[in-house]
Amino acid sequence: MKNEILYTDTHEWVQFLDETTVRIGLTDFAQSELGDLVFVN
Repeated sequence: MKNEILYTDTHEWVQFLDETTVRIGLTDFAQSELGDLVFVN
């Protein structure tokens, strides 16, 4: 499962880097539609 990337229907993704670490993000499409990101909750 290491480095596997899973995508949501709402254009987020999660990448499993190792057993205790993940990276999350937005697809290129979501980034282009959202414009500037100024707040993350």
